[in-house]
Amino acid sequence: YKNLLFMGVIICNIFIGTVQEIRAKKTIDKLSLIAEPKAHVIRNGIKQEIAIHDIVMDDITFLGAGNQVCSDAVVIEGECEVNESLLTGESEPVLKQPGDHLLSGSFIISGNCHARVEHVGKDNYAAQITDNAKYVKKPNSEIMRWTNRIIKYIGFTLIPVGIALFCKQVFISHQGFNDAIVGVVAALIGMIPEGLILLTSVVFAVSIIRLSQHKTLVQELYCIETLARVDVLCLDKTGTITEGTMEVTDVLPLHNTTNEELNIALGSLIHALEDDNPTFNAVKTYCSQYDKLTCNHIVPFSSARKWSGASFDENGSYIFGATEFILKDSTPYQEIIEEHSEKGQRVLMLAHSPHQIQDKELPEEIHPMAFLFISDKIRAEAPDTLAYFAEQGVDIKIISGDNAITVANIAKKAGLKTAEQYVDATTLQTPEEIKEAAKKYSVFGRVTPQQKLDLVKALKEQGHTVAMTGDGVNDVLALKESDCSIAMASGSDAAKSASHIVLLKNNFNAMPHIVNEGRRVINNITASASMYLIKTIFSVVLSIGMILFGHGYPFKPIQLTIISACCVGIPTFFLTYEPNFKRVSGDFLKTVFKNAFPFAFMIAICSTIIVNGGRVLGLEKEMLSTICVLLTSWCYYSGLRHIYSPLSHYRIFVIYIM
Repeated sequence: YKNLLFMGVIICNIFIGTVQEIRAKKTIDKLSLIAEPKAHVIRNGIKQEIAIHDIVMDDITFLGAGNQVCSDAVVIEGECEVNESLLTGESEPVLKQPGDHLLSGSFIISGNCHARVEHVGKDNYAAQITDNAKYVKKPNSEIMRWTNRIIKYIGFTLIPVGIALFCKQVFISHQGFNDAIVGVVAALIGMIPEGLILLTSVVFAVSIIRLSQHKTLVQELYCIETLARVDVLCLDKTGTITEGTMEVTDVLPLHNTTNEELNIALGSLIHALEDDNPTFNAVKTYCSQYDKLTCNHIVPFSSARKWSGASFDENGSYIFGATEFILKDSTPYQEIIEEHSEKGQRVLMLAHSPHQIQDKELPEEIHPMAFLFISDKIRAEAPDTLAYFAEQGVDIKIISGDNAITVANIAKKAGLKTAEQYVDATTLQTPEEIKEAAKKYSVFGRVTPQQKLDLVKALKEQGHTVAMTGDGVNDVLALKESDCSIAMASGSDAAKSASHIVLLKNNFNAMPHIVNEGRRVINNITASASMYLIKTIFSVVLSIGMILFGHGYPFKPIQLTIISACCVGIPTFFLTYEPNFKRVSGDFLKTVFKNAFPFAFMIAICSTIIVNGGRVLGLEKEMLSTICVLLTSWCYYSGLRHIYSPLSHYRIFVIYIM
């Protein structure tokens, strides 16, 4: 019964693992409650903010740009453009008007509406959708992938080796049934790295708890590892490098436009449109007065169109947006645009047409009225964070829907050394051009949501591990495709739902902490896995050696339990939590086997020689077993010193105590 001591180790592992998992679960629940998207509903004529799970049938919900549709509903008032790509894979926006159905899982790109809930819970379309239609991507985790493969291969090895060893000991070596069983159990227990899975799980759970102290919500366990391996970081300018708030710094009237005409135009647009984005909010702050012209048609802002507008009974139509998307020929104004863009300002045009807007198309005879110059506010922590990633050899790509020169200048102010390498994405027409630009440029302007996705795909095809940050609905496709996605808490519901990590305080300076935590996890798990696999490898090789050349397996389960506890379990438990932030390099499996194989092979070969040589010399079985234990312990001790080098005072203390 003393050979059942390994069960005590397993029970301790389970207890420790369970406690850490529960702690991590409670931490995630608390943070998720903070980050949980809320729904806006109209009840008893009052607009209320409620948790999504509190929505009931026939609730009237209000949905605006950036909101994710949380329950199937029917539009009863207003109109909006909806992206259903997470459901259908089709990125083209779909116009929804009164009477049209909204599907849960889609999100609002522009406009707003009131919709009546028609399905809740499992009756929602998103809940009934088939697995093939869902866009679920496996985590890009080397540790998880190779650990699963190791367990799979060992599982297939256990049965034939166990049967062969048992038959050899009973029918050829003529050992007693009890001795044969104990020997086989020792061999099989040795092959199983019983603490590795639990150790990996516990280490990630502890990382989640640690990152919560930096107000970071980790929604996918293995993404911490992925971010530490990232070599390309794609940053959305607005909300990531900048605060997401803007202000109108100057207005330049064109063609003798008077201040009164400007106020009427801007005021009328502000009153008619219900756009809710930083640019439009800056205009609202700048021009708070308006004349109540009678509006008969509106076109909300869309990241694909790059403009918004409204038609009025009295004054035709006013259009507001990017010059190159409003005018067929923006050449006469190119000098003004470039001059202010070089200062890092966003240059937007206000234009007028005597004609009405038809559907979503620009009217004829568009006359420029004025330029509005709008500036972003750069986050205080952005320069230090960009400098950190540059030092770590991570390539930074700034991707934005704004003018490329504007984005390049903001990137330069934020400290990006390669800010001069910029390109206007409207000039990239083919997949080949996008792939080439992904290699060549660091700043991308006028990027559509589809192009963001194509850029991430191109970088991944080139062998890069890609992280993407974003906060808007136009970032969702790229966030979903990237290996590791990070969203700001102030971002849209759709962006937060699609991301692996949410920065709850919009704290961009938390990124280095996440990378360091990932490096600590990878480096320490790699070392721990090496120690666990020494036992696995030597047990497999020694078992085969005993089947072919030996008389009986030299170890008993209790001996391997003590070796595993003192040489693997206890030291790796204490050494796994120490700081280890060196840059991750090399393949996980290659590194692990390179560390483990020499020591495992030495144990297996020497033990086989000792058992066979000892039998020739007439030594007792117990004496040979003791010699093998001493040999194995010494090899493990050497392995600890080698794998955990260079030795710090803390490491020396742990290893020598063992």
